[in-house]
Amino acid sequence: MTENDEILAIPLWINGHAYLTMTPTFFDVRDRCTGQIKRRTPLCGTDQALTAVASAQAALPAWAALTIAARAMLLAALAVALAAYAEHFANLIAEETGKNAASASAEVEQALRVLKAAATGSVATGGSGVVAVVCDDQAPLLGPLRLAVQALLAGATVVVKPSPKAPSAAFALAELTARNGFPGGVVNILHGDLAAIEGLCTASAVGLLLFTGDPALGSKVAAIASRHGKPFVD
Repeated sequence: MTENDEILAIPLWINGHAYLTMTPTFFDVRDRCTGQIKRRTPLCGTDQALTAVASAQAALPAWAALTIAARAMLLAALAVALAAYAEHFANLIAEETGKNAASASAEVEQALRVLKAAATGSVATGGSGVVAVVCDDQAPLLGPLRLAVQALLAGATVVVKPSPKAPSAAFALAELTARNGFPGGVVNILHGDLAAIEGLCTASAVGLLLFTGDPALGSKVAAIASRHGKPFVD
């Protein structure tokens, strides 16, 4: 066996549980300080993207039928859970991005503020239907959370595609949603690069594509969305 064969791939998160898939290629996620390979990100394509979107679409009617107050209550529970695991999330961020401990902890604190603000239920924006959220590795927790929270509060279900370089914070957050009352399919995690984004844009159920991160990558994502006629916001 090679070193890569012995390293576990990080699963997708679909319909409220970890979803294992085999892909032709993987991205080696390294500890930015030591260079050690920690895990492998499956570089998914259209098939996995459509599976994630189908999960979000199936969960949509019941989620949208909840009151804003009910959705806000679940976001409040998620904030409490994230606070309890703040150190764990900061460690994941530092490991995969190379941020120092203070910067990683600050990102978790900002994410908590976003959740607590949304938990008031006073503002619900970010689109409806199934929303795809794409981000880079600059802020692997705060970036997707900031976009996904407002969409969730507005009654949308989401498919989050984190950076293959830093996938763990988004996946761990999805695990917390399941432990804290979110119905399966409301939050889904799809791994990959541009091929995964292409797959998301082929799905008719995706009504909006949101992006946060580096403008150069944003331009590539916008071009894919435009080619498929998907509304795009960065």
